Amino acid sequence: MVFSKTNMIRKAVFSDLDTIHKLTKACAKAMITNGIYQWNEHYPTRERLYLDIELQELYVFAEHHQIRGMIVLTPMMDEEYIPIQWITPSGNNLYVHRLAVHPEFWGQGYAQQLMSFAEECGRKRAFNSLRLDTFSQNSRNQKFYETRGYQRLGNIFFPKQSEHPFYCYELAL
Repeated sequence: MVFSKTNMIRKAVFSDLDTIHKLTKACAKAMITNGIYQWNEHYPTRERLYLDIELQELYVFAEHHQIRGMIVLTPMMDEEYIPIQWITPSGNNLYVHRLAVHPEFWGQGYAQQLMSFAEECGRKRAFNSLRLDTFSQNSRNQKFYETRGYQRLGNIFFPKQSEHPFYCYELAL
C-alpha cells in the first residue's frame, strides 16, 4: 500500500532492524511510564523482530523516510490461541502482532492506518478473519479494537510479559 513517495506502508527490510528495535523500546518505556506493563526487556526482542523480517511478516509505516509505526501480519496461529472459541474456523486466519507506533506520533492516526492496511490485506488474501490479542490493563487498546468492530472472545497469558491476562479479539472478514 503506497500513499505517496514520502508516506507508505511497506515490508520491513533488515536495514530497518535497529530503527524498529528502538521504536519498540521507546513504546515499552512510554507504556511503563503510563502504568501499562505490556512490553518489557523480554518482549519484543531484537531476535523476534529479526525473525519477523526474515519471514517477511513485518510491515513499517514510513513517512518522509522515517519509520513511525509497525505491524506484524502472519497466518501462523500461536499455541496460546488454541483454547479460544473463535468466531470463524481456524486454518485461514491472519494474526496481528506487535502493532506499535513511536510514542512521538501517538494519537495521530498511524495505528488506525496500520490496522486498515491489515484488514485490507486480510480481505485481498481471502482470510476468514483477523485475530489478535491486547493487554487486559490497556483499556485504550481495547477501545481501539472494539471501535473497529473486533469482538473480545477470551483470555490468554504470557507470563514473561505480565501476570495479567491478554484479551483475544477477532474481526470476521
